[in-house]
Amino acid sequence: MQRQSRRYLSSFSFSSGAGAVKQVTKANFSPAVGELKDRITNSDFIAVSSQKTGVSSAPWTRILPIDTSGTAYLKAKAAAERFELLQFAVCPFKIQGSKIIASPYNFHLFPRDELNIGMPSYSFSCQTSCLTSMAREGFDFNVCIYDGISYLSRVQESASKGLVGNPIPGICQVTSASSPSVADTIFMERIKSRVRHWRDACHNSNKTTDDALVKSLRKLILGGEIYGSRPCMNIDVCNDSQVQLVVQMLSKFSDDLVPLIISDMGGGPKSVRIVLTSSEEDKILLKNELQNLEEEQCKQVRGFRSVIDFISSSQKPLVAYNCLSDFTFIHSKFLAPLPPNMTEFMCSLRTVFSNVLDLNHLLKEIGPLKRANTSHGTNGKDHAHNVLRITDLFAKLSSILKIAPANGTEVGQYARTVQDYANIFYPCSSNSLQDPVDENASGEMETLRKVRTESLIFLWGFRSGISAGVLKSSLHGVHDVFSEDFDVRLVDKSCAIVVFWRPGLAEALLEDMASGAANGSASLREMISEGLKVAGYGTYMRVCRLGLWEEKLADSLDKALSELSSDLLMNNAMDTSEIYGGSDLMINLDDL
Repeated sequence: MQRQSRRYLSSFSFSSGAGAVKQVTKANFSPAVGELKDRITNSDFIAVSSQKTGVSSAPWTRILPIDTSGTAYLKAKAAAERFELLQFAVCPFKIQGSKIIASPYNFHLFPRDELNIGMPSYSFSCQTSCLTSMAREGFDFNVCIYDGISYLSRVQESASKGLVGNPIPGICQVTSASSPSVADTIFMERIKSRVRHWRDACHNSNKTTDDALVKSLRKLILGGEIYGSRPCMNIDVCNDSQVQLVVQMLSKFSDDLVPLIISDMGGGPKSVRIVLTSSEEDKILLKNELQNLEEEQCKQVRGFRSVIDFISSSQKPLVAYNCLSDFTFIHSKFLAPLPPNMTEFMCSLRTVFSNVLDLNHLLKEIGPLKRANTSHGTNGKDHAHNVLRITDLFAKLSSILKIAPANGTEVGQYARTVQDYANIFYPCSSNSLQDPVDENASGEMETLRKVRTESLIFLWGFRSGISAGVLKSSLHGVHDVFSEDFDVRLVDKSCAIVVFWRPGLAEALLEDMASGAANGSASLREMISEGLKVAGYGTYMRVCRLGLWEEKLADSLDKALSELSSDLLMNNAMDTSEIYGGSDLMINLDDL
């Protein structure tokens, strides 16, 4: 529940050196990741912040105060699927008294097909205002494009198995199997005979002084090759069952042979490579070499996603300013394609990040705040320093809410735990981190009034350039419902939203509009004849669900209505969520 009383922000300072954000590119990625892992291990929280190439395809597609969690998610999903991440800042930190011990890292990213497998290279959109803002902050686009760190999502990595050039063969493990059939026995005996002759020849060749021609002929006849410095031979197989037959045979035949599975382009087994080792120590060395090669290849394939994976495995609480936007991007780029709705998204996200704290939700919990001194470590204006501002703000909010650090500390003096505030995403209509202060200390907090979405209607087809005030004045008296208490706000230049503060008024207007009646009002009939149209919140939800992201909301609503029946009441009944009405519903035309 939102608290109406003002709170004072406590003062926090950063430990020495915390203001220096480490910039990470391909050139220093590996050592930086090693450092970051140690920092995360010793931290209590991890703050994250990202820089994107865009946040909306049109002014109204930004997350607005009129959006429910469902429509806000659909807008965030559309942005995450369309735009790209170019920077991702990670800051492990802990709070000790009035001091913040923070270690900020800023990773420069760029999606490119470094492995020539068709992923993740793809086209993405750019919003000019976002690029302009990045340029003002001194963003180096050359570094991003030429030295930015690439990545694959978990789903993309799984799909890439077998597509990577020269894949590392995996060591075959024996699994329990049923008694072999006659055909299986014949297959195993035939392979056993080949392996015995090849192995004996390898041992004999080490004792003889045959010339190069003889050795080459022996290698050609027996099918022997070299794996590194060790002799090997390949056994062609058709399926996993034959792989197991070969492995079972080898396990009973000799201890100095190591079977490796070679996959085809589709990821299925193509052959079993049998490697001859010289001793038990050499056998262990081979296995270690293969493991190191596999780890190196995985690092190359995963790229920056290895950071996301380690953050996930650490199970440390994450802190972000605009969680809905940031984590739809994280899910889309590093995990898997986004689910169709908010509920499935949150369920999927919790399997990877168990506790995510949204600063917007914490701010709504405590209401307006009085100004406090800004910590010295948060004065940077570029994006990389946003993550320090997030840690600073979280420290102040957690001190007010008395949130326990979730590191095994007894709750005792703390009022709440991290879990009490975790995984509650508050749709944020702002994309910049602002100081949460009340400039007018003597004024009273504006009272926010709850309104249900069935009390909202969308209005379009009015004269271009009209203000919300003039539009409201022109509506007075044109219908009985407009003699009651209502507000008008512009969503974009083409469409307005009308908020009725008494239940049932929106329904009455939609009913009259659908039936063609206008309660005898000539003025309303004239406005309708001039192109005025109305729709309920259900039509707006349909616009978002179908992804009708036209530049003008009016055009999107027209498209949605063309696919629906004329029953405006039915369309309005599709959602019964609550939003808060107040001055924050006002959208400045200068921003459109």
